[in-house]
Parts: sequence; C-alpha cells; structure tokens
Amino acid sequence: MRTGKRFQHSARRGFIFLMMITILEVSGRLQYSIPEEVPKESLVGDIAVDLGVDIKGTGNKVRIGCGGRIQYFAWNYESGRLYTAERIDREEICGRTQKCLLKCDLIIENKMKVYAVEVEITDINDNAPHFPPGEQELTISEASAAGSRFPLPEAQDPDLGINSIQNYQLIGSSHFTLAVQMGENGARHAELVLENSLDREEQSEYELILIASDGGDPTRSGTARIQVTVLDANDNAPVFSQPVYQVSVKENLQKGSTVCTVTASDKDEGINKELSYSFKKTGEVASQMFALNSTTGEITLAGTLDYEELSLYEFEVQAKDGGGLYDRSKVLITVTDVNDNIPEIEITSHVNSVSEDSPPGSVIALLKIQDHDSGTNGEVSCSVDINLPFQLEKTYNNYYSLMTERALDREHMPFYNIVIIATDHGTPPLSTSCTLLLQILDRNDNPPLFTETTYTCYLAENNPRGASVFSLKADDPDWEENSRITYSIIESQMADSFVSSYLSINSETGVVYALRSFDYEDLVEIHFQVKAQDGGSPPLSSNVSVTLLILDQNDNAPQILYPSVPNDGSTGVELAPHSSEPRYLVTKVVAVDADSGQNGWLSYQLLKATEPGLFTIGLHTGEIRTARFFLDKDALKQSLVVLVKDNGQPPLSASVTVTVVLADSIPDLLTDLSSISAPADPQSDLTFYLVVAVTFVSCLFFTFLLVLLVIRMYRWRTSQLCDSGSVNFSGVPVSQFMGIDGVRAFLHSYCQEASLTTDSRKTKCTFSRADNSNALTDQQDPILIVEDIGTGNQSFVQVS
Repeated sequence: MRTGKRFQHSARRGFIFLMMITILEVSGRLQYSIPEEVPKESLVGDIAVDLGVDIKGTGNKVRIGCGGRIQYFAWNYESGRLYTAERIDREEICGRTQKCLLKCDLIIENKMKVYAVEVEITDINDNAPHFPPGEQELTISEASAAGSRFPLPEAQDPDLGINSIQNYQLIGSSHFTLAVQMGENGARHAELVLENSLDREEQSEYELILIASDGGDPTRSGTARIQVTVLDANDNAPVFSQPVYQVSVKENLQKGSTVCTVTASDKDEGINKELSYSFKKTGEVASQMFALNSTTGEITLAGTLDYEELSLYEFEVQAKDGGGLYDRSKVLITVTDVNDNIPEIEITSHVNSVSEDSPPGSVIALLKIQDHDSGTNGEVSCSVDINLPFQLEKTYNNYYSLMTERALDREHMPFYNIVIIATDHGTPPLSTSCTLLLQILDRNDNPPLFTETTYTCYLAENNPRGASVFSLKADDPDWEENSRITYSIIESQMADSFVSSYLSINSETGVVYALRSFDYEDLVEIHFQVKAQDGGSPPLSSNVSVTLLILDQNDNAPQILYPSVPNDGSTGVELAPHSSEPRYLVTKVVAVDADSGQNGWLSYQLLKATEPGLFTIGLHTGEIRTARFFLDKDALKQSLVVLVKDNGQPPLSASVTVTVVLADSIPDLLTDLSSISAPADPQSDLTFYLVVAVTFVSCLFFTFLLVLLVIRMYRWRTSQLCDSGSVNFSGVPVSQFMGIDGVRAFLHSYCQEASLTTDSRKTKCTFSRADNSNALTDQQDPILIVEDIGTGNQSFVQVS
C-alpha cells in the first residue's frame, strides 16, 4: 500500500516536472526535455511559437518523423504544438545510456524546410531493484578465514543515477557482515564478509536476507533469500587465464558459431578441481544472445547480431570448483559493422508537374536518403542521370533537394522519368533507386509555322461561287489551347475593292474559298497574306504570302474584225483583177480572241466557195489568195465562207462571208454585175438527182415484188395440185399462203417512203423467211429487211 502511494506521489511530481519543460534552440535545433512515463497527449513544446511559423499558412503540410517503428510524438495542426502519442519508457528506448535523446525531423512540405527537434527523456524512479528469481545458494568452506569475502547476487535496477541501487542491507546472522564495493561504471556490488570462523559441526546452514534499495523518492527496494551452506575446506580457488576477454565479431556471424572460450584452472585435486562455468551479471539481452557451455567454457552465438541495434556486449563469467571456490572474469564482445543495409530513399515532398518556363534551380522534390550502417558502409552517394536536366543538392543532414539544372522544353520532352540512385560506400556497395514521374506543363512559346514559305495556287476561271481554291496548313508544337490554330486573311486593297470581297478562309481548316466567279480576262492574279494565330495567352502568330493565279478557259469565241458586217445586212465586196496571177493577195480576214494561250491561237479555213480550188486562205494569217489563173468560165462573183476557229478544248469558232468580184475596176464591176444572170439554184440540181434515185429504187422494188408474186403463185398452184393428189405440205408455214395482198400493199408503201428519205441512196427491200414449222397452227410473222445500198446497213421490220 505504501509503495502504491509513493508511486502516485512520484507521478504527480513527474507531471509537475512536465509542465516545467525547458526549451533551447541551438543552431536551428529545438531541444525539449520531458520525463518518461508521462500520459499520452502530454504537451512537449509549442514548436510554432518557438520557430515563429504561421500554422494557418502551412495547413496540413507539416509532418514529423522520428525514424523508428513507433511514433512517440504527434503534431497538432491547429495549435502548432507537439504532444506525446505513445507511452515513453526510457529504459526500453535507451537502456543504460546516460542521456536519452529522441531525434525527430519536422518537415514543412509547402515551404520545403526541415527543422531538427531533440527531446530528452529524463529518468524517473519507476523500477524497483530486483534479484534473480528463487533462493540463492552460497557455499562456504569451514576453513575460510575471518575476513573472507564471498560474492552475493547482484540486484538489477534499470533506472539511472539516484534512482538506481544505492544501498544493500544484510539480515540473518552475526557471523556475516556486508561489504559494498563501487564498480568502474558506478554500480555497487555486495559481498558477504565472514566475521567469525565457521564450524560446520555447530551449524551447517545459514539463512540470510539481502535487501537492495535505490535512492528515489519514494525509495524502492527488493529482497533475496540466501542459503549459506558450510563445506569442508577447499584452500585453492579457480583462476581464469585472463581477467578480461575481449572479442570482436562481425554482425553477420551465423547462429551456433563459437564467439570465444574462457578457461580457468584450480590447483586442488579431486572434486575441488572440477570446474563449472556460468554467467554472472548478464543483462537480459546478453543472456538471450549468447550461450555458455558449463563444462568447456565455450561461448556460442544463440541469437542474431545487429550492429545497428547494439554494438557492445559486456558480461561476467564465473568458474566454480567443487569446493565452492570461484573466480570471475569479464567478457567484452564487440560487434563490427558489415554492409548489410541498403540505402533508403524517402520522398518527403514532391510536385507532379512543372512549367517548361520554370527557371533553373526550381525545387521539384525533397528527399531523405540514409543508410543504417555505420562508418564507410553508412556513407551514401546519390545521383540522377547526367543526361537529364536535373541535379541533387544536399540541404541538411540527410536531406537532398531535387531541382532543375537548366531550362526545360516541353516540345522536346513532355515528361521525365527521373531515376534517383543511392549507393553506399561499402564493399561490395549496395544501392537502391526510386523513380519520379514529372510532367512538363506547356507554355505558349512557339508561334504557328506554315509548311511553305510562300504559296502559289491556281484556279480556273468561271469557277462557281464558294468553290474551294486551296488549303493552307500551319503547325504549332505547343499543346492543347496553345496549339489550336485559327486562320484569317489579312485585309488589303486590290484595285477598287478589298481581298475579302474575293476570297474567304475557313478559320479552323485553312481552306480558302472563292466568293465570286473569276474572269481571266478581267483578273489574272491575286496577291494576299494569310495569318495563322494560336490560342495561347498572349497569342502568337505568323504570316505567309499567297499568290492565286487565274487560269484561262476557252470561254470567248473568235471575234472577226475585218471584214466587218455592214449594218444593212449587205456584205463587203473585194476586187480581183482578171489578170491576177496565182498567190495574188485578194484580201485578209482579221480576227481576235479575248482568251490567252492556246485558247487564243486562231486558225483560218475556207469552209465554202463558189469555185472550189480557185482561192486559198492562210491557216494562221487569214490571207485570201488566188490559187490559179482565172478562166472565162469562172463566175464573176465568188462567195467565200471563211471559218475562224481557236485552239481551245472544245474549240470555238466564227464565220464570215467574203464576196470577191472578178473585175479590174469599179466601173467594170458594175458592168459585169448587170450582165450576170441569176445563177441556177443549186437546190434544183439536188432535187433532180433525188427524183432520179427514187424512180430507180421504185422500179427495182416493183420488179422484186412482181418476181415474188410469181413465185408465190407458182408454189400455191403446186400445193393445190399436191392436195388433189394426196400430197402432204405439213412443212410449209400457213403464213406463207395468207395475207399476200395486204403484205404486198404494205411493202410497196414502206419501200416507197424509205426511198424518199434516204437522201438519194439506193434502198433494197428483201424478205426473210421464217423458220419452217411442222405445226400448221404455229404462225410466223414475215420479216422485211431493208438494206441501205450506199452504206450496207440493214434494218429489220416485222410485218403482221
């Protein structure tokens, strides 16, 4: 009950001590001190006030890490204070270390800053001294002289300083007293001192009580029962070969391996020489880590060594003979580090994207790189690919800043996979890596560029309105809105109007359209500029010059300038002397064509003449010349029809009639014209020939019909005779004996019309017999074949 009250009193004093926390900021580090075993959510320190940090400006971008598996502290985002988050046991964290420090890193992510926070855990008297469990046995020879000393079991108290063991007390017999010795490390060792000689025959056993107490407030204590057995005399104690055994082993030593072997010797004989080895003054960790063979003194490894957890093990071994005498020796086992921990990379803060116009030195990420090994094995070098525009710079302790080294260009590389490699200096070296994906954000730093420096396009005249003229294309390597291009025509003056009245452009596709139908004869070419502008802010643009050439089409017929047609409908008269020689120039037909190129190339030909062969005309000059000497039989008035044709596709033409009179002078012209009788109508000769042809064809047709009639009559009479003589005409179609008069009348009328419409060509009409049929009921229609003798073509007419 008294112990519980003392503990409550100690807890109150600890809480009062908690409220008197001392704060010390040294070289940018905050140091706090709190006692162990304080309740959860106890205040450690007001970090926001001590650092002068605006908590509202940081939001939830503050993290605190202490590097261990258990996070003993928590950060309050609203108040900026540091509180305990778990139960803190100084003995569990730091063991026998005099000064117990918990080092933490306070990271403000949005400001890319790191602060060191050290919290010292002070000891309180929360552990009572305790002895090994069970009753302790001690054997003393009766031959032991007064003043002999015997080791007593040592009490353990994990507390430090005044809270550790301060005093021992012995109760139980006047034969013994207690001697307390101060060790090298400040620990107290109790030894049993023999005050009076022992007589085994008088008393062979003694029961003693050993009390160990600490100096805390309240004081805590522990007791042990010691059974002293008096033995016969054994005058030689064992002696170890070394007072201290120092061994160095690597942390990767396998379980079961021999660490060292302790040896002791005893000059006694018999049972007093038989030695047994045992651990003395070992901590819990050491007793679990090593095993001691009690017979051979061989110390083997029973656990797994880890240099990073504990690098030195210190304990005592005891050699005891059969008579109860003993000797002790100290064992120091030093664990050496091997490179068994790979470096660790922790990304404490980073951004996913950065603008391409970010200046060199922009921080992208804050990294913490560490290696739990020590010495050279714990030294770490980190790097990024030298071909990437990034670099690592050490900022504080194990923290590195990843920043841009030079200007970025999204068009060259839109994103980066940044591989960070950390390698220690061990043998062999160990390394690790991590990858950061960084997207480069676009800025409008590239104007649109046309695929050509200038454009020349062609459009045939007489185009429909709204026709597509040509298409422009500009490229912008920027992204999204910065690469969205709009096209426009830069307004400029053209003669009496603007370019916008002739052309328009689709702002999205760059297709140029014609707003009107162009005429090559009025407009040959159009010069204008097209502007391509992106959607950035501010927008960037570029211009390109465009020349539109109008192509000529054959849309103008030749126009005859000479001879001109008089207004009264009469034609001009040209004179040709009777004495003209061949190649005499009578006149010249002059014509022009508004088209150009081959569409304007003109050729002349004599389409019709009163006297063919009397005159010729130059193919390209239009000069009308005589081809021979005039004869008396030549008509005095010659009419020449001249055709003027261009070279277009299809060609266009015009004609003019030129009248040439064979006379030497104007008076002779009048005289000759008065004596000229009206020439015979050429149509009368044509009619005459047509009548003759029709008459000939009609006679031929009648002759054919007459022959056909005779043959039919003959066959009919023969069939009558055969019928009377029981002759069977089953193979002759019935249609050959029916309707002959009607057919004859139709054929006569048809051939007569055909002969009158074939332009004096001879026409021959023939009959084609249908296939014979055995069935008299199967009637076949006769077919009339009309053959054009002039061309050899045949036409078929079915007659019913």
